[in-house]
Amino acid sequence: MNTAPYRIVSRASSARIGLLIVLIVVITTILLWLGATAGHAMPIDPTPPTDPTDPTDPTDSGGGGLSIDINGPDGAPSSAIVTLLGITLLSVAPALLLMMTSFTKIFVVLAMTRNALALPSIPPNQVLAGLALFLSLFIMAPVLTDINSVALQPYLDGSLNFTDALNLGSEPLRQFMLANTRGEDLALMTRAADQPNPDNPDDVTLLTLIPAFMISELRAAFIIGFVIFIPFLVIDIVVSAALMSMGMMMLPPVMISLPFKILLFVLVDGWGLIITSLIGSYQMAA
Repeated sequence: MNTAPYRIVSRASSARIGLLIVLIVVITTILLWLGATAGHAMPIDPTPPTDPTDPTDPTDSGGGGLSIDINGPDGAPSSAIVTLLGITLLSVAPALLLMMTSFTKIFVVLAMTRNALALPSIPPNQVLAGLALFLSLFIMAPVLTDINSVALQPYLDGSLNFTDALNLGSEPLRQFMLANTRGEDLALMTRAADQPNPDNPDDVTLLTLIPAFMISELRAAFIIGFVIFIPFLVIDIVVSAALMSMGMMMLPPVMISLPFKILLFVLVDGWGLIITSLIGSYQMAA
């Protein structure tokens, strides 16, 4: 079969297609060149320069600057200021909890009770800290209520400024710490600060009252811990003497005395007695 005519036709078609592509490229180039020439041919008027502004006096109050409005339209503090104060309070809350509430005393007493039972990790620290926290909130509830009623709510309503709210809010907490601080510890911190003895409790500053309060709380916690240790120490002595009399010197006395300690602690309702004593020690301040 003769395929020559088909080859001639294919070559002629390829030549026409190539010629068409070259023609399209030439037309596109001409159009682009005409558009560029027309664009360069249109002049653009330059923008006239602006006159420089006169310098302002930095001491002039009307010269602008950054201003922060801490009050809302009704005189109450703005939401941004309230949020900032809340974040600041949360950041210093652990320090306030340790230094100005009953948390330290309660936690130390609970930890010493656990050591007296010869249980170094039962209950765990998280349980003791949680129990101490809620007992502290229970004891400090009247103080927190006074702070909320005399300082926080009036400040949020706009009837008090921040300085007055801070002074009024610190007074209930100050009275609580004064009621639970020994005079000897307060005199110790006053002498350490090289300050004259205050004439009345109102003259005691918080910088002197807070460390004196912590020292008094630690002293009271150790006294309570000593009283708790006495019955368990007696059990250890009796068990050790019994083992020595039976010649069982290789047997640890703790293994024998631990069940008796737990039994005694449960029979006398030890947790209830300790918590009742801790709460009762703050009844005068409440």
